[in-house]
Amino acid sequence: MNSIKFDPDEKFYFHRGVSKRVAETGTSWPHYHGLYEIYFLLEGNCTYIIDNKVYTVQAGDIVIIPDGIIHHTKYDNIEHTRILINCNKNYIPETLLDTVFAKNYLYRNPLVADEVKKIFGKIEQEYKLKDILSDEIIVCHTHSLFYFLARNADSCIPVDDGNKVIEQAVAYIKENFSSDISLSALAKRFSVSSEHFSRMFKKETGLGFSKYLNSLRLQHAEQLLRTDDKQNITQIAECCGFEDSNYFSKKFKEAYGISPKKVQKKRKASAK
Repeated sequence: MNSIKFDPDEKFYFHRGVSKRVAETGTSWPHYHGLYEIYFLLEGNCTYIIDNKVYTVQAGDIVIIPDGIIHHTKYDNIEHTRILINCNKNYIPETLLDTVFAKNYLYRNPLVADEVKKIFGKIEQEYKLKDILSDEIIVCHTHSLFYFLARNADSCIPVDDGNKVIEQAVAYIKENFSSDISLSALAKRFSVSSEHFSRMFKKETGLGFSKYLNSLRLQHAEQLLRTDDKQNITQIAECCGFEDSNYFSKKFKEAYGISPKKVQKKRKASAK
């Protein structure tokens, strides 16, 4: 299982990926970054679940996600090529921060796709070169990218809304993950059968209901373990919706590769 939180060591990370993913192996766990994410899909398609919204992403689309926003991807049985950038705020024009990230996470504009590819190509070239000027040049190129997107925002194609039931369900889970939420109760809330809701949730998000719920609980627990010096592990487990602290510790280590106790010890050691 991959870690729920991922931050590359670099302040700027670039990756061009070509792969074929099948079934659940093509679904990432809900996670967040301490960096911004810029995703450019060159070929194929995928589903992006960002915060409470479900987006169907097609070739030529750009997804822009601020730091701290929960998201994950789902790929179907299809080959895809994509460019992924994680970066800090220095690579984004300060004047555009409020407008670019106004919860319009998906940018679709076929009219500018060719020029966008060229800009990403320039960024990739400098990232591979990595001489003493590359970082400053990359900042110039990423600023150019965002100014270009902002200038052409009026010609963007409106994006169709995703599955409303699932979007509302995801929003409800996010707000109530610490409570005793069951699939049957949630299905009843949206006036569908448990079986239908389960199939629909898995189809739209790529994850089963229990896995999705646990991922949000674990993420919140990870934040508390790093910042809360008043609660012990059992208390943190309970406030995140886990009734059994041993079960919590097991799932946490599976997700993060480290035990909750060690996370707390690291926090205490760094505070000295």
